[in-house]
Amino acid sequence: MAFSFFFYDLETSGLSAREDRIMQFAGQRTDMDFKPIGEPYNILVKLSDDTLPSPDATMVTGISPQQTVADGYTEAEFAKLLYEEIFLEDTIAVGFNSIRFDDEFTRMLLWRNFHDPYEWSWKDGRSRWDILDVVRMTRALRPDGIKWPVDKDGKATNRLELLTKLNGVDHFKAHDALSDVLATIAVAKLIKEKQPQLFDYLLKLRDKKEVLKRVNIDDKEPFVYTSGRYDSEHEKTTVAFPLTQGRNNNIVVYDLRYDPAPFVEMNQKELAALLFASYEDRKKEGFKKLPVKEMQYNRAPAVAPLGVLEQGDGWKRIHLDKATIERHKAALLAAPQFAENIRTLFEGRSEFKKLPDAEAQLYDGFVDGKDKIRVEAVRNASPDELADFHPEFDDERLAPLLLHYKARSFPDTLSESEAASWEAWRAERIKKQLPGFMKSLQRLATTASDESSQFLLQELQLWAESVVPEEL
Repeated sequence: MAFSFFFYDLETSGLSAREDRIMQFAGQRTDMDFKPIGEPYNILVKLSDDTLPSPDATMVTGISPQQTVADGYTEAEFAKLLYEEIFLEDTIAVGFNSIRFDDEFTRMLLWRNFHDPYEWSWKDGRSRWDILDVVRMTRALRPDGIKWPVDKDGKATNRLELLTKLNGVDHFKAHDALSDVLATIAVAKLIKEKQPQLFDYLLKLRDKKEVLKRVNIDDKEPFVYTSGRYDSEHEKTTVAFPLTQGRNNNIVVYDLRYDPAPFVEMNQKELAALLFASYEDRKKEGFKKLPVKEMQYNRAPAVAPLGVLEQGDGWKRIHLDKATIERHKAALLAAPQFAENIRTLFEGRSEFKKLPDAEAQLYDGFVDGKDKIRVEAVRNASPDELADFHPEFDDERLAPLLLHYKARSFPDTLSESEAASWEAWRAERIKKQLPGFMKSLQRLATTASDESSQFLLQELQLWAESVVPEEL
């Protein structure tokens, strides 16, 4: 099978992949020239009665919980569809900010439903890519031929709906999954037409081996790096330096825009106070951010050699110059203890906060050995088989996961004791969600003026009344 793109987008009940749920999925397969292959997908996924969706998210998407229950797939059905029809061999899964958002939700859904949460994105020629970083680097380095939006304050922005509008691309309804998919395809096609060399170069970087050729801890050289973590005033782009090894064989890089002098003599405690500062502390007057970040090789980072800045006014566009880069690089190399301190800080800190719920513990470890066979057996079991299926998992996360899997997609398979256990867990989860849900609902009720918004708020109120346990 030839390579194909599968452009996809999700609408969700909130922003947390570990806590919230997919409510709408849309996608379109295309060939490598963006010609559609088959019909688009546009489906809903049933929201379970263990979740109160974010009212703010609902106002954006326009999708009520009741609509998903009436017309949606169960999570188990949807997970099966993803593996059997969507993420086929040699598929490049791609979206707009998909690697940091949609892919995380996809992985968590597969975990909850006894499918391998990783193989869809790498096995049998599969890979993933993200058009947002392609847009960012194109804007920074090769902007010609494309109109670039700014917000109402004149600040550069790469919002999909503004980018499409300015360039005459049809985008019928922003934050509708299918409309966003078609808009993403159009933007990808636009960049391919106007800047084909950069497009093809960045496409290769979905392979982490290609990234390693350009950013290597064993051969430290400055490189151009575009990331959402960098400032829009510099086109989200800087020159970075491979500083030290990060977690999970990733790499920590230093932003050479900033002089290392204030940081290299700090001890680990002082560095940690900057690196792990709270949002509130970062906003305080006088706070000096530590210009290091972890770069993940398997997230298709937008990186390039310094030579790309020589063409046109590249250095000027990102507000840097060679002399500054060389001076700051020399300062880093003269202080090897700084890199070692940073390595130790990252090494001792998990990327994800530990949570007690098995559904949120995907990243606590891999499923190994005989449990992989048991997971497959769960996935392939019929409802009748599930009712009497009680495998003895070695991994303690999997038993509660099985209970939840049955309760959401096969509730008739629960025994009386299992139903009671599920209800206790569900009630506790709803109890935690309820205060924030009600606060948002009351706030939005004071500003909702149109009929559609009022209807959605009423639906959310009715949903809460139907799922909140009586004792709450």
